[in-house]
Amino acid sequence: QVQLVESGGGLVQAGGSLRLSCAASGRTFSFYVMGWFRQAPGKEREFVAAISRSGGSTFYPDSVKGRFTISRDNAKNTVYLQMNSLKPEDTAVYYCAARRASLLSTAATEYDYWGQGTQVTVSS
Repeated sequence: QVQLVESGGGLVQAGGSLRLSCAASGRTFSFYVMGWFRQAPGKEREFVAAISRSGGSTFYPDSVKGRFTISRDNAKNTVYLQMNSLKPEDTAVYYCAARRASLLSTAATEYDYWGQGTQVTVSS
């Protein structure tokens, strides 16, 4: 089992940057594809980024491509989400998730473990 704890959320002005971190427990972090999702009030959970077990492959939806970067440090059991050029529509609770599989996925239902979330608020 994997426990995930996000940190790094907060309030930022439009155009600013934040870096989210997600620390994972356990010794098998490198066995998991990692993803970031977000959920705004009244909206469904939305895929934001995914990274392969080695960190060599990443995937983003068009809404964040070029602005967000996912990375991981398997030695530290941590995955990151660097968010630049933030927009008010990026405001949401951000969750990291772990998927015990080799393929990346954009579907929340295909992730096995979730963190508790961290709030990101972007003011205009």
